[in-house]
Amino acid sequence: MYTAETTDTADTAAATADTADAAGATALGQPLLSPADLGAFRLPNRVVMAPVTRARAAGDGLVPTAMHAAYYGQRASAGLIIAEGTWVGEQAIGFVNVPGIYTEEQVAAWRRVTGVVHALGGRIVLQLWHTGAASHPDHLGGRRPAGPSAINPRTRSFTSGGFKETVTPRAMTAADIAATVADFGAASENARRAGFDGVEIGGLGSFLIAQFLNPRLNHRTDAYGGDRAARRRLLLEIVDAAAVPWGGRGVGVRLGPYWTDGELFRADEETLADYDALVSALNDHPVAYLHLRGRDLAAPGEAPDAGEIARYRRRFDGPLIANNGYDRASANALIASGNADAVSFATHFIANPDLVTRFAMGRELAAGDRATYYTGGADGYVDYPISDWRDGLG
Repeated sequence: MYTAETTDTADTAAATADTADAAGATALGQPLLSPADLGAFRLPNRVVMAPVTRARAAGDGLVPTAMHAAYYGQRASAGLIIAEGTWVGEQAIGFVNVPGIYTEEQVAAWRRVTGVVHALGGRIVLQLWHTGAASHPDHLGGRRPAGPSAINPRTRSFTSGGFKETVTPRAMTAADIAATVADFGAASENARRAGFDGVEIGGLGSFLIAQFLNPRLNHRTDAYGGDRAARRRLLLEIVDAAAVPWGGRGVGVRLGPYWTDGELFRADEETLADYDALVSALNDHPVAYLHLRGRDLAAPGEAPDAGEIARYRRRFDGPLIANNGYDRASANALIASGNADAVSFATHFIANPDLVTRFAMGRELAAGDRATYYTGGADGYVDYPISDWRDGLG
């Protein structure tokens, strides 16, 4: 992880640089472009690249390729890159062509990616991912996936044969849970060896951690279910295990309290109260930042509701990254309000590798080709152009 300098001289120089950078951002009228300390990370701007699954890993080994290095290198001007969700082990797999971080071949390939990003002045962390019951036997050699309880999450898994409905999983045993926590810890150490600056725990969506947090899916009666404190135990144990390779300096945590997917994943007052308590509990663990996905926008062009983020800003003591539906104006407004320290962008970064420049210069954003999101190959991945200087100022 990138840490603040410790010497007086370095602190003075950094403070002077930050003052100058902040003045420049003010001159542009964009708090989003000012520097920030995000836990253990010093960011030159608050434009964060959100983790986006792009299904470009190579072969059965699920190894990142030279295209991954080019893709993330093109976006190294982001204040922080959060690389795509990456499997912590073979049992975690639930989507085709997504890379892993559990073999030496994968570690070596990721090292090339981080080397390029660092050479270009960027900062990059890796999101650690486990799909749990949202996987499919097609990914697991015909075996049923495992989840908190034997309850079908009623979602879909992207397989080599396309999207398929999930099946009823088997309930994880105590040994399964212990092995999963260990897998996250080992993956975090592998990420450190691969040159990442930290890791983020992927706890949103319809996947393993969110399944344990969900009272409609977690009917356990042991230490990992039965009430909200027990349901969040898996996540907290994973955070603690993942923090060990980084000297306890913390890891990022991504949550989606407003996530909606069918009948079993929906935001209501009960689940939101569970997330209130969870976010407060994170203060007692080594969490570098909290990355929150807001509610989906009701209509195109609608601005995100800042109150959704403010709800958790009041409960979490550390830095907060907001996500989902933001553009340049709404992101700047959110930072100016103090309700978030940074804003992450997913689809905007897909089609705009120079997103920070486009924000700074007021340039129009390009739209991505959704048909190429998961198709593999260079098209729609590393071939989006940067904007032309003649586009001028907005």
